Amino acid sequence: MSAHTILSTPLGSIISWSDGTPRPPERHSKKLAVWKTRNSSGRLIRKEDSRTLGSYTAPASFTLHEGDIGSRGTIVVKILRTFGIDSTLAFIVIERPPVGSVRIFDRPGPSHELVHLAADREAAEGWLKLHRHPLAVLEEVTADEAAADHVEGRAA
Repeated sequence: MSAHTILSTPLGSIISWSDGTPRPPERHSKKLAVWKTRNSSGRLIRKEDSRTLGSYTAPASFTLHEGDIGSRGTIVVKILRTFGIDSTLAFIVIERPPVGSVRIFDRPGPSHELVHLAADREAAEGWLKLHRHPLAVLEEVTADEAAADHVEGRAA
């Protein structure tokens, strides 16, 4: 699947990417580290349309949350990967958000970012009590959204 088709994938989906090269053996730690940057997976948290900045036009892009670094419940660094639709990597939708789950966005509007995917509304409200996001927006994943993916041939 090309990077262009990820823009029509719902936020909260798990996406994997690959450059098609075989995984190096564990003993080649440097080669393996480089391979892992070009072959991994993450949750789709943001999609952006192309935009013009002066004389430069930035291509449409999407951002995946690959993981967190921290300890004892404190996140120190978030590992995010942003890809343009012109990326040569191959992308696969591993999992879509289940019907009934609730997306929590950091703010309203088109430039929002997914900060958490909760199992249901009660779990989302509980998560918001622990994590402060004063402008948070909740959005439930509906059966209509899943049906649209199936009709358009985007079933994972």
